[in-house]
Amino acid sequence: QVQLVESGGGLVQAGGSLKLSCAASGGAFGLKVISWFRQAPGKEREFVAGINWNGRSTNYGESVKGRFTVSRDNAKMTTDLQMNTLAPEDTAVYYCAVGRLDYGAVLIYPNEYNYWGQGTQVTVSS
Repeated sequence: QVQLVESGGGLVQAGGSLKLSCAASGGAFGLKVISWFRQAPGKEREFVAGINWNGRSTNYGESVKGRFTVSRDNAKMTTDLQMNTLAPEDTAVYYCAVGRLDYGAVLIYPNEYNYWGQGTQVTVSS
């Protein structure tokens, strides 16, 4: 059983930056893919970024490539999402999630993840 808690969301002006953090407890955190998803009102949950178990492989959604950076610290059981050059279309609730498989690849579909945090709101004003 893994529990995830996101933090760092808030209100920021367009062009600004935010850093989200996801703290995990329990389970085999160090063996799992950790990814970030987001969901805006009326839209489906969207893959944002993910990182594999040892941090050597990452994957990003097309809309955030070059602006967002995902990282992890297995000793601290944390995952961060650095978000730069934010735009109003980045406004959403952001969730971190744990992949189902040990040593798995970073996959973009929500059903590949079996533990989720409660989410943190990010609002970007124009």
